[in-house]
Amino acid sequence: MAITSAICTSFKVELLKGVHNFSTGGDSFKLALYSGATASLDASTTAYTTTAEVAGTGYTAGGSALTNVTPVAAGTTAVVDFADLTFATATITASGCLIYNDTEAGDPAVAAISFGGAKTSTAGDFTIVFPSPTATGAIIRLA
Repeated sequence: MAITSAICTSFKVELLKGVHNFSTGGDSFKLALYSGATASLDASTTAYTTTAEVAGTGYTAGGSALTNVTPVAAGTTAVVDFADLTFATATITASGCLIYNDTEAGDPAVAAISFGGAKTSTAGDFTIVFPSPTATGAIIRLA
């Protein structure tokens, strides 16, 4: 089992069906953390799952809401930006995460992200730093 970074295929289809709304006042998106030893997240992931989700102080099942969800154009590429996310005073180890839509029925998956290895915090902040919303750097981009 592994975590592979990918925009979920089901998300691409759901975009064409108008399922996801990234605009202000639109859907609520969350980020959940997973253990790489037992998690299986990749392009085929279709929804949030509790299987292999991390547990520990400072982390609640389901993860946390993403804020400052901002869709913009970066040249001819559409991108979405999020504010960095911190799990404060956390004692957890995670190897990746899943961004998912918490508003829609079934909590549909958006993107699986590998951290490239296990990352740990011990009674400290566990922070997800999102890249700049550029055509080549944004975590979610449609070219």
